[in-house]
Amino acid sequence: MAVVSKMIPAPDKVKIRTALLSVSDKTGVVELAQALSSHGVRLLSTGGTFKALAAAGLDVTDVSEVTGFPEIMDGRVKTLHPGVHGGLLAIRDDADHVKAMNDHKIGAIDLAVINLYPFEEVRAAGGDYPTTVENIDIGGPAMIRAAAKNHAYVTVVVDPQDYPQLIQALATEDGQTAYAFRQKMAAKAYARTAAYDTMISNWFAEALDIEMPRYRTLGGVLSQEMRYGENPHQSAGFYLTGDKRPGVATASLIQGKQLSYNNINDTDAAYELVAEFPSENGPACAIIKHANPCGVAIGGSLVEAYKRALACDSTSAFGGIIALNQTLDAATAEEIVKLFTEVIIAPDVTDEAKAIIARKPNLRLLAAGGLPDPRSRGLTAKTVSGGLLVQTRDNGMVEDLDLRVVTKRAPTEQELIDMKFAFKVGKHVKSNAVVYAKNGQTAGIGAGQMSRVDSARIAGLKAEEAAKAMGWAEPMTRGSAVASEAFLPFADGLLSMIAAGATAVIQPGGSMRDEEVIAAANEHGVAMVFTGMRHFRH
Repeated sequence: MAVVSKMIPAPDKVKIRTALLSVSDKTGVVELAQALSSHGVRLLSTGGTFKALAAAGLDVTDVSEVTGFPEIMDGRVKTLHPGVHGGLLAIRDDADHVKAMNDHKIGAIDLAVINLYPFEEVRAAGGDYPTTVENIDIGGPAMIRAAAKNHAYVTVVVDPQDYPQLIQALATEDGQTAYAFRQKMAAKAYARTAAYDTMISNWFAEALDIEMPRYRTLGGVLSQEMRYGENPHQSAGFYLTGDKRPGVATASLIQGKQLSYNNINDTDAAYELVAEFPSENGPACAIIKHANPCGVAIGGSLVEAYKRALACDSTSAFGGIIALNQTLDAATAEEIVKLFTEVIIAPDVTDEAKAIIARKPNLRLLAAGGLPDPRSRGLTAKTVSGGLLVQTRDNGMVEDLDLRVVTKRAPTEQELIDMKFAFKVGKHVKSNAVVYAKNGQTAGIGAGQMSRVDSARIAGLKAEEAAKAMGWAEPMTRGSAVASEAFLPFADGLLSMIAAGATAVIQPGGSMRDEEVIAAANEHGVAMVFTGMRHFRH
């Protein structure tokens, strides 16, 4: 049953006479308490916060003196009491509420400064199950929500970044806060508790192996507000979820301008792709443009891998994103700065390479600290009108699949290596995807077409253009292996691949016309392998 409002108008200015401070993160809390004390504010506090304020010489009252009840159960119960929540929730202009406060000797609390147990940090650090559960805050969210609900009279602050704003407000308003400020802080408070509970619920789902729980929320903390989104008329922000997967969200920005919305999207795509090639297996480079790879290669050195990736489509690489699977060295940096590039991301960067990249002050340089594990579990999500589409991360690896040769001719050892290479790349190309590869280098990439035949043709054309640009006698698709990330529904796609020069094909299989496609491969002496796994990417 809904509670009917008594429609008591909120006062504009409210004097802060009593403040409750209970924080896990002690950053700036002593300075804030000192400012409050200078305005004659009575300070209430709990546990470690009480000790910190008392040690700083402040006159502070332990909450247990307000509740008449000590902290019990290792601090699990200390603020869950009418003496606290009555002081936060009482409507100051309601006679019945005032009478209840007087009858039960409940004092008003005008300011609640609260931040929560470090659940996110404990989870990210790999805390065991009991430790992580123990860091689920109960009293903190209850007080935050109570204070935020009663923002007509109570100011709630949950973020140390807002302490200077509160101190300034008190200084200019003679120890008072304005209603607009209290509203703003209340909105932030509810967002904070929502994000906190999101982290907890998602951790439980992960710990209990519940892939699709009945209720699913996503939450994050604003890392940066951007000038615009995909286009200048769209606003955008980048929120961090707390997931410590190495990548653009956790990387250190060594130099360059703030990353844009499109930069972040493309850099994530690039780094997830290059992570398919473990650093211990040798150097690899991926060059991304508009979330699709335009060149991917391995090499005997990092600079060789970069040059080979660039050769696939040097035109599209202009203004692209470069991802490396090993520490960026000076030789590779010298080559990269010859081309206009938006972002470079690598696990680490040598000092010599940093100095070289510094010649291009607008070039963003990121050190991710490691590579993400392509086999690890996780979730991806996108919005649709009125809902969220959530799925587990595509962590399928071609090395883990039972590959099945379906043609009369089996692939050669080199063709099989190139097949696997192409299929790895195809996993990160927008569907419909066709990827030609030869000797550990993409030869041509066709992405995002409505027809797979068109993807095959476009990839072939790209290879011909690359051959002209590089002065090669023929396109690299001649004698290449080709991957389709989903099954070939008709033989026409295969025939386009053969026309481009492919001699071996890897695809998931599973079409109603598989036999027709296999027959066409046999007719042309092409080897074909089925993976049994597709990699749609929309």
